[in-house]
Amino acid sequence: MCGIAGVMTRDGSPPASALLAGLQGALAHRGPDGKGRLVRGGVALVHTRLAIIDLATGDQPLFAPGGSALVANGEIYNNPELRAAMANTPFRTRSDCEPAVFLYEREGETFAESLRGMYAIALHDPRRRRLVLARDPFGIKPLYYVQTDSLFVFASEPQALRAAAGEIDPRRRAELLQLKFTTGADTIFPGIHRVLPGETLVVEEARIVARHRRAALPEGPPEPLSHTAALLALERVLLDSVSVHLRSDVPYGLFLSGGIDSSALLALMTRAAGTRIRVLTCGWEGGGAVDESREAERLAAVMGAECHRLEMRRRDFWSYAPRIAAAIDDPTADAAVLPTWMLGRAAREDGLKVTLCGEGADELFGGYSRYRKRRAPWRWLARRPRSKGLFGEVPALAGWRDGVERAEAEAAPGRSPLQATQAVDIAEWLPNDLLGKLDRCLMVHGVEGRTPFLDPVVAAFAFRLPDALKTSMRFGKVLLRDWLAQAFPQAGAYAKKQGFKPPVGAWMAAEAAQLSELVAAQPGVAEVLPAERVRAAFAAAEASPQPAWSLLFYALWHCRHGLGIDPAGNVAEVLAAAR
Repeated sequence: MCGIAGVMTRDGSPPASALLAGLQGALAHRGPDGKGRLVRGGVALVHTRLAIIDLATGDQPLFAPGGSALVANGEIYNNPELRAAMANTPFRTRSDCEPAVFLYEREGETFAESLRGMYAIALHDPRRRRLVLARDPFGIKPLYYVQTDSLFVFASEPQALRAAAGEIDPRRRAELLQLKFTTGADTIFPGIHRVLPGETLVVEEARIVARHRRAALPEGPPEPLSHTAALLALERVLLDSVSVHLRSDVPYGLFLSGGIDSSALLALMTRAAGTRIRVLTCGWEGGGAVDESREAERLAAVMGAECHRLEMRRRDFWSYAPRIAAAIDDPTADAAVLPTWMLGRAAREDGLKVTLCGEGADELFGGYSRYRKRRAPWRWLARRPRSKGLFGEVPALAGWRDGVERAEAEAAPGRSPLQATQAVDIAEWLPNDLLGKLDRCLMVHGVEGRTPFLDPVVAAFAFRLPDALKTSMRFGKVLLRDWLAQAFPQAGAYAKKQGFKPPVGAWMAAEAAQLSELVAAQPGVAEVLPAERVRAAFAAAEASPQPAWSLLFYALWHCRHGLGIDPAGNVAEVLAAAR
């Protein structure tokens, strides 16, 4: 797990050393264990390393005999299998990423089809004078680029591609405030684009000349499968995925919320590892209905795991929120960024470089209530998912649903309504909210988050399950719950879904008068909503926290990425500096 960046010049002149140093410095937090750089004519590759596999010889760039060079941010979980299938290949390291550069020389632009893992990869092919970028099909690992008249520049984070804070795309801002995330290839920063999940780009003379896309999901409607057969297959598939996700040369742990997904991972890790699992969980000052950390402690004890519970307090929120918002450079107004950042810091302090996480289970196995509403008869009664924005009809926030509508049109053909809704989430919500949050909140502390549910083998099985094995009248994730009830009966498989929700409403309500004035006066917010709308959102923060949190998050985010304000102060200090 690392940070990667690079440059290709249009005229073939060597990229400026200052530009390369700036890219490397901006990504230093992603790779505190080392750095590498390669300059060949008009192409440069930059790497910052977080050493997880092959600590001794795994420095990058990596090379193949034909001259191709690779830098990668990710983990290739089928590295042993790839090496076994390439028995006569002259590997020089034990790095899990090295087979990819040999696959490229053998298979060309389709090399990523053979990879099982999470990755953002950049390859320089000097014979064909091309740069090749590839991203894993779920978008677990980020990759961004800028294309100008003279340069093509890419990096793991958009903040590395910006010379200074400044312009914001109004349409993406509208998405962020109404949806909590932004969609598609264009980011909130004009001119900075995402390599899409599963996409491979071919770049020649600093111009994209070809694009290929690897699908995350299988085609076709649900397949008939009995409950008994599905349970047996599910255990086999999940145990296989967790086993390969435990391949590591450094200590690893688990983020345990106390819910269905992480409890399933705890049971599977205990079986697959054969050793005592290290667990981290996060609770809130004063507890509350959505604090499952004590349940997580209980489950860890049942499984004989070593559990570290941390508690996020209101003063932590007040002190750290500006830094957390600043870390989420590709923004998502998901309040779970707060405890996720705290867990990332705690993992690093506990000596963990790798943690397993439950992201993706809801999207693949049918965990959200909106999935239940897509089955008959509810789908004729319920409104479409995400058909209403957080702030209603606001002229400055027009066009916020365009990206969702595009994703809906692309997801629907040949699928059940439930599958189509899942596919929209997997294409947009998952990479641009949940996985972006996980990546930034952990990598800012030099910690790698692994997601065993987001595996090609798991997706091929889960997505085509019958709808009835995903949702019922009462529950989502029917099959996963049924499996957990057998495999880990103490886990409360049929408990109501809670979510990882810090009490931001109560925290904001305690300072609502001050916050509403500071947020309303923040320039990024003031140009979108009138002050009375902002005050109303904060007045209702305890009962309905998301609108107020979206405004506060955007105000703090814009202070850093729109105005260039240092996020080192507390919430009031940073917002006051923007007035």
